[in-house]
Amino acid sequence: MPGAIVASGERVALRTSETEDIPFLQRAGANPEIRIPLGGPLLNREQYEISDDRTAPDRFLVCLDGDGASPGRPSEDDVTPIGRVSVVDAHYKRPELGYWLVPEYHGEGYGKEAVALVIDYVLRTHNTPAVEAEAFDFNDASRGLLESLGFTEEGRKRKFMFVDGAYRDMIQYGLLREEWHESV
Repeated sequence: MPGAIVASGERVALRTSETEDIPFLQRAGANPEIRIPLGGPLLNREQYEISDDRTAPDRFLVCLDGDGASPGRPSEDDVTPIGRVSVVDAHYKRPELGYWLVPEYHGEGYGKEAVALVIDYVLRTHNTPAVEAEAFDFNDASRGLLESLGFTEEGRKRKFMFVDGAYRDMIQYGLLREEWHESV
């Protein structure tokens, strides 16, 4: 069950990821609609537990909280996890954002709100001039989300990874601290 609230918006909350959340994270990560656009391997639960450091400080569940949801450890009936956002390498270089939502919540604006919350979190918590994110060239939804939040395309890693039967380009995006503050 998701842990304490780290940040909340109008419709979603970012909550700490707890050991009890492993089944949700592993099942969602096995879904081809999530796994293929991320370029991740298919993992069983044991492999997932080894490969995913849930104790990393900047990895959060994206949740829909009901009216009775506690800011601490809510009951299972009051919170619906719908995805994940993470920040990698924030302590020693330019932080990189990662995110996904389960498919039934795509296209509703939840992803944009969650990523905006994590950008605010990163810029409040870490002394960094910018944040970055990457998306495969075929992932129009993710690229559109980043561009709608003010990210600028900064580069392209050609034929970066073999995904879903073909070599795919990875598009690199960046958002400067001052650009974010000017846009909000």
